[in-house]
Amino acid sequence: MNLYFLRHGKACERSPKWKPDSTRPLTRDGEKKMFEIARGMKALGLSFDLILTSPYIRAFRTAEIVGEVFESKKMIESRNLIPGANPRAILAEIHNNFAGLSEIALVGHEPFLSGLMSVLLSGGESMSIELRKGGCGNLVIHKLAFGQCATLDWLMTPRQLARLPKR
Repeated sequence: MNLYFLRHGKACERSPKWKPDSTRPLTRDGEKKMFEIARGMKALGLSFDLILTSPYIRAFRTAEIVGEVFESKKMIESRNLIPGANPRAILAEIHNNFAGLSEIALVGHEPFLSGLMSVLLSGGESMSIELRKGGCGNLVIHKLAFGQCATLDWLMTPRQLARLPKR
């Protein structure tokens, strides 16, 4: 199984206007850049059987943009991808509901995504992984479990993804 970890695009700054935090949207520039990033991801020849996304507005919109570029409607919200969620819960959700799929994108937040990547790569959360807004990484999962069960295939910055030649 391939798990793709995509951090949401650039969002509006935290402020009283965006209370609760889950309502903060992508900025106009953040949306534009996410389209460029998604087109770069498509240029890599990626495909997704499913896009699992945090229900927070900024992550959900990021997932919508990816779905639009990839012409995919296979998107499901998961509260197991919100900031502070238990990483075991998203792994259980994937194992129980989507184990037969081979290409799954997880769209969410930091430090949750890099922490989950660290657990799957090393068995602990101490591995330092920088996943910038709009950045994406791919882990090849050997047998999904909480602990060391994956290999890092690639990790790209948003700038690298946006600059890929488009097909």
